[in-house]
Amino acid sequence: MTPPVFLVDTAALAADRIRLDGPEGRHAAAVRRVREGETVDLSDGLGLRARCEVVEVVDKEALLCRVLERLDEPRPRPRLTVLQALPKRDRGELAVETMTEVGVDTIVPWAAERCVTRWKGDRGAKALAKWRAVAREAGKQARRARLPEVTEPVDRKGAAALLAEADLAVVLHEDATERLSRLPLPDSVTEVVLVVGPEGGVSEAELDAFDEVGAVRALLGDSVLRTSTAGVAALSLLQARTGRW
Repeated sequence: MTPPVFLVDTAALAADRIRLDGPEGRHAAAVRRVREGETVDLSDGLGLRARCEVVEVVDKEALLCRVLERLDEPRPRPRLTVLQALPKRDRGELAVETMTEVGVDTIVPWAAERCVTRWKGDRGAKALAKWRAVAREAGKQARRARLPEVTEPVDRKGAAALLAEADLAVVLHEDATERLSRLPLPDSVTEVVLVVGPEGGVSEAELDAFDEVGAVRALLGDSVLRTSTAGVAALSLLQARTGRW
């Protein structure tokens, strides 16, 4: 079984002995019940991982760890970004959690025109913070040393700008004729941006804007998935097709 991952500041990983304290230390000692002699991975969430032996548990509040080896994990290629339309209720957190588990690199909250949910003011700030917290915890659960970035939300214009910069920009759409499983991949692709629409679908104005910047429409399969599950299905397929899995 792979060691559990706990997050620390980058500077802390330079030492040969590291004290894991604060919320991460209490979680490790009191909740996960990590004990002396066990192995843990400490990471900064930016790709640096230190494999450590626990030499002491301090009052169920902290771990003292001896570094066994350090690994600086490279950024995976191609980079996989998902423009995720804002779902209703807690389906946004479900989408973030599962996409993080399967390896998404960037999640961009998208305020699509047909979204029922709207992020405004304090509500929007709290929702974004929740998405980021979910990505952090899901990344730890998945033993990731490089956590996904959850960006500020974008509108139609911002979404189109991201699609324009990608080597491959794909809009998941139930009326598409080309299947994602058969979509030609560009040579030496480094950036893939995937659009997952809202419950009400992508509007014609949005489709036109995405067409103008070179995005292609693709179909996952014969069934219609929820906005909270379409992203993880598409990511899994792309992980295999691009050789990341």
